[in-house]
Amino acid sequence: MKKLINDPQEAVRESLGGLALAHPDILKVCLDPVYVSRVDAPIQGKVGVISGGGSGHEPMHAGFVGKGMLDAACPGQVFTSPTPDQIEAATRAADGGAGVLHIVKNYTGDIMNFEMAAELCQMQGGEVRAVVINDDVAVEDSLYTAGRRGVGTTVLAEKICGAAAERRYDLARVEALCRKVNENGRSMGMALTSCTVPAAGRPTFELGENEMEMGIGIHGEPGRERTALASAREITERMAEAVLADLPFRSGDRVIAMVNGMGGTPLMELYLVYRELADVLKGAGIALARRLVGNYITSLEMAGCSITLLRADDELLSLWDDPVLTPGLRWGI
Repeated sequence: MKKLINDPQEAVRESLGGLALAHPDILKVCLDPVYVSRVDAPIQGKVGVISGGGSGHEPMHAGFVGKGMLDAACPGQVFTSPTPDQIEAATRAADGGAGVLHIVKNYTGDIMNFEMAAELCQMQGGEVRAVVINDDVAVEDSLYTAGRRGVGTTVLAEKICGAAAERRYDLARVEALCRKVNENGRSMGMALTSCTVPAAGRPTFELGENEMEMGIGIHGEPGRERTALASAREITERMAEAVLADLPFRSGDRVIAMVNGMGGTPLMELYLVYRELADVLKGAGIALARRLVGNYITSLEMAGCSITLLRADDELLSLWDDPVLTPGLRWGI
């Protein structure tokens, strides 16, 4: 294992310390219990938007804390759900009196711990709603879920709901908007290599030199199939066809598209994949209204990528265009 770390057990805390030092104008980090919040949180009269999950997926979630996106995030240990006390503390830190929305990826541990935290907050008079993201078309059930995994659409939901909260939408409206994003978003990923969890010190799984895994999960969970390595065009077509058929997307739709790196793929290759995706969508009569290309929801140093498509109407596109200022996403400011 070759990683830029000191002690594997302290890697998450030390990384969060660096995040706080690098972006003191945007966010602050609490280490007992561990959570990240906007530097100006809580904002009175504004719905708080919170998400969280295991570390190792940076910049998600802590890197999306800031104006126009998340009010707080709860990073667990690598590939491990945050604890209820983390989530409860983050919820309280973000509650400006207008209620709090939890955006939760569909993993069993995440759902259980967010539910426990919400109950604790509600017992003290707080209003908390939750939306579960389950956009991965690759498999119906996985090692860590009942039903589909929550992946790339989470990033788009955090941006759009964060913008809505910034506009002072009320809690019911922000919650409904989040459900709308989840219902209209679909994702699929693939891997060329495994990744190594620092505490484990060895690859999570093995892939042969000429093998790839289609439909991989962000924790290294198995996908649809392990198959021979193919060209970028063929890989992109296979992922895009699976995503397009699932909603299904139709000619005339407008989409927000994200080509996401899994942590170890150069931007040169991600832009190449985006080019192939643009060709597929053009052939299907689908308009690329907005796009993201880069590393947004990763799996440590895994080589590979994922594709997310969100069918978008005027409201979603308008909220997407609103200003955002976070370590991992920023425009319009």
